[in-house]
Amino acid sequence: MDDEAYPKKNVEMPFLDHLEELRWRLIKSIAAIVILAIVAFVFSDYLFKVLWYPLHKAAPDLKIHYFKVTEGFTTRLKLSIVGGAIAAAPIVFYHIWKFVLPGLFEREVKVVVPIVTFSTFFFFTGTIFCYFVLLPIGLKFFYTQAPAGTEPTLMMSDYLSFILILILSFGIVFQLPVVSYFLGKIGLISSKFLASGRRYAVVIIAVLSAVITPPDFISQLGIGIPLYILYEISIIVVRLTGASEKRNDAVDNLAG
Repeated sequence: MDDEAYPKKNVEMPFLDHLEELRWRLIKSIAAIVILAIVAFVFSDYLFKVLWYPLHKAAPDLKIHYFKVTEGFTTRLKLSIVGGAIAAAPIVFYHIWKFVLPGLFEREVKVVVPIVTFSTFFFFTGTIFCYFVLLPIGLKFFYTQAPAGTEPTLMMSDYLSFILILILSFGIVFQLPVVSYFLGKIGLISSKFLASGRRYAVVIIAVLSAVITPPDFISQLGIGIPLYILYEISIIVVRLTGASEKRNDAVDNLAG
């Protein structure tokens, strides 16, 4: 992603054409999610087993229950939609960046490919980290905190909502380095700006962690720490690739 800064376009697209392009990109993204959600619904029994695994690893004897007649279907439907959204992430990222970048860069094709690639990489890195690292630790911790003499009754919909929200949240927040690269590339942020805002970043990360995770300290800490590490990575990324950094380096070289 450390290619040279790209010149801006001189040709502007009319506002209504922008709206039309946005509409079609939304339609294509939603269509991809729907198609892959149907596929996920067909394989939903396998997906259930995948999502049961962290719980069974933390509490092998714990059983999952449901209490509503329609809960089995609605939970399967929710799982399929989220599974379709996760599987369609590369397509969605492509249409998001393809809509944003052409208005800013002339050689948008060379920009879209690496940005979509890294967006997909960081998204799935976040989901994998959540599934294999955070969930087993968090579920085991919560399970062992139950008072002695009590027997947990876990609702299927509650458990899946908890799991899916965390997985999606990690995939989204892991986009921070890519977004920082983009903002740095067009000169909206610099590494000095990000470094000077660390104290504010800590507060924003704490609030964001409280909003997108279940109301417990462990989950918030589990997403807050990786998010702050990603913030520090973003500073490095912007320092290496940002347009403002290149201009400052050029000025320094001339002055020297």
